[in-house]
Amino acid sequence: MSSAGGRTSVADLRVAISAGAGGIGRVIAREFAAAGARVAVCDIDADALADLRSELPEALALGADVGAFGEVEAFFGEVARAFGALDVLINNAGIAGPTAPAEEVAPEAWDRTLRVTLGSAFYCSRQAIPLLRSAGGGAIVNIASSAAFSGFPLRSPYCAAKWGLLGLTKTLAMELGADAIRVNAICPGSVPGPRIEAVMQREADARGVDLEVVRAGYLRQASLRRFVPPEDIASLAIYLASPAGALISGQVIGIDGHTETLQSSGAS
Repeated sequence: MSSAGGRTSVADLRVAISAGAGGIGRVIAREFAAAGARVAVCDIDADALADLRSELPEALALGADVGAFGEVEAFFGEVARAFGALDVLINNAGIAGPTAPAEEVAPEAWDRTLRVTLGSAFYCSRQAIPLLRSAGGGAIVNIASSAAFSGFPLRSPYCAAKWGLLGLTKTLAMELGADAIRVNAICPGSVPGPRIEAVMQREADARGVDLEVVRAGYLRQASLRRFVPPEDIASLAIYLASPAGALISGQVIGIDGHTETLQSSGAS
């Protein structure tokens, strides 16, 4: 692992990012590439991938549904051919899932939320581990959520998936430490953008209140009363992947302005 330019340098590292063409994943890909890393991303959104290829022409950008193991397997086959090995895996993929009381959540929606949000992290890690071993070690960073610290009214599939992601993080850290592979989870709070806007609108509809009421509730959830810029999440991911994070493993790190409760947005 290169330390050129300082202890947090990730220059020349080989990085794979799931759901890396949009949202948080896009910013993580951009920041790693700007720092000199070699980046491979997969995403299900063909338009976002095309846009990413225009912005980062040197990146390997491939279509894949990470909720389907066969497509994950194919993606990492291409990563192996392009990079030979892998230094960093960012498990970023996830979906918001339904917004509804548990008794109204369709079983199919529950299954899909867990398959994409939790299953994809297992699928990607399973395929990345041999490549990380080939590199002599590296880092897996799972993008979880502040929802993994507490319950989340009207969001039971999402919350369950993110809690499961923390269990996967801790277990992989224990399994892979002897291989010099570090595994950590980042738990962001609400990140501004189309996704959280859609989540808040669905909650407003479910509760029969105005969107601004829900938005104010989301802001009240955290002590700092702020949403989290995706660049801050990317900076933390880079730190954990860099030599500066060489002894950080098995950790669950909030970057959420200190979430006090997720109940405030759900209370009527």
